[in-house]
Parts: sequence; C-alpha cells; structure tokens
Amino acid sequence: MAPAKKSTGKKVAPAPYPIKGKQTTKASANPLIEKTPKNFGIGQDVQPKRDVARFVKWPHYVRLQRQKKILYQRLKVPPALNQFTQVLDKNTATQLFKLMHKYRPESKQEKRERLRAAAAAKAEKKEVAKTDKPLAIKYGINHITALIEAKKAQLVVIADDVDPIELVIWLPALCRKMGVPYCIVKGKARLGTLVHKKTATALVLTEVSEADKAELATVVSAINTNFAEKWEDSRRHWGGGIMGPKSNAKMAK
Repeated sequence: MAPAKKSTGKKVAPAPYPIKGKQTTKASANPLIEKTPKNFGIGQDVQPKRDVARFVKWPHYVRLQRQKKILYQRLKVPPALNQFTQVLDKNTATQLFKLMHKYRPESKQEKRERLRAAAAAKAEKKEVAKTDKPLAIKYGINHITALIEAKKAQLVVIADDVDPIELVIWLPALCRKMGVPYCIVKGKARLGTLVHKKTATALVLTEVSEADKAELATVVSAINTNFAEKWEDSRRHWGGGIMGPKSNAKMAK
C-alpha cells in the first residue's frame, strides 16, 4: 500500500470583524436570599396539586356506572342491546318533547282541584258541564304493550338508560312487528318529568288534536328515517370490542 500523505494544515485567516456570540444578561441575584429547592420525596415537602380523580374511592353506585360503561366498550355487545346506543338527534328530540308537553296528564294537585270544584258545584246544586276525556300521554309498560298490540299507539318513545334493560329490550321489535313508529331518546328522567314521575321507561301518544296532526306527522317521518328504515342495519351491527390503551399498546408490539 502507498504511504498515506501527511496533510499540510493551513490556518484559515481570521475574520475581518469580530463574531459576537449570544450575549446573555444574568439577572443579579440577591446574595442574602438562599435557594431552597423543593424536594417532593416521601415525607418531604407538601406535594403539588395534581388530578387524583383516578385514586379517589368513589361511592358504590358511581363505581357501578363506570364499570358498566367500560364493560359495554370492552365486550362484544349484541345488536338487540347495541341499538340503545343510537338515540334520536337533538333537534328532532326537542321538537318531539315540545309536542308531548302539550299532552301531559294532570298532576295530583290539578286532579284534586278539579274534583273539589266539581264537588262544590254539586253541593250548590249547579249543573256541571260534561267535558270530553282529555288527550294525554300513556305510560306504564303493561299499558303500553296492550296499546301497541291493539295498534292504538301512534308513536312510542323509549328511554335509552332503563335498568334493567330487559324491561324494554323487546319493545322495538314489537313496535316494528305491529307497524308502530318508535324512537329511542336520552334519559328516563326526562320522560318521567312529562308524566309527573321520577322516571319512565317508555311513553305513548295515542291521539292528538287536529291542530297538532301535521306536526306529529313531521316528527314521525323524521323518526322513521332514523329508526324504522335503519332496522336491517341495526339488527346486524354489533357493538363494543373497543380495547383500552394498555391492550392496544400490547397488541401493537
């Protein structure tokens, strides 16, 4: 092999002007103040505020709610159950509840006042004018079932968070078999307020006044587009099967 040539190192000429580096101005520290850095070790300084929601011992009912939600995400959920995750859109739901609010049944106080007024009129031997039976929302799962089977129901509204869900899981299939329009909405408590109860599993509209028939037809048309017409898709669509971040990371390895 040929001997390696020695490189003749030539010095580069200096720049004609001085290169100024980044000038950092240090803040003048008071020599009387000593630095006392915090030590967040065990038994040392007070710990900084952190989000400790993960470590809170929540009440039993809250734990059940969380576990139920996670289970529905992790396990494979059959179509009959999974259909309750698809609820009516907000605009149509607002329109529906606005219509149903007109047909709320009378409360206990209103009934008491009506009967007292009728009793007072009878005591004074006055003629009480006969009035037609008021149109009102029907509730109670057995009553609703009878109305659907008799094909008297014009619209069935089912809550999505009924517990146990077995109370209403068969109701969409029955409505479809009988050709009755149905929808699933958010909140059994919201349905309950319409009938002066804490909660309600389902409500039914049997009759409406002539003035509201056009509005009901519009609402039913929008509901059928979201539910009755998508029945074939919903009965094939399974839910769940969503793994957590730890499982996904393990599978990715």
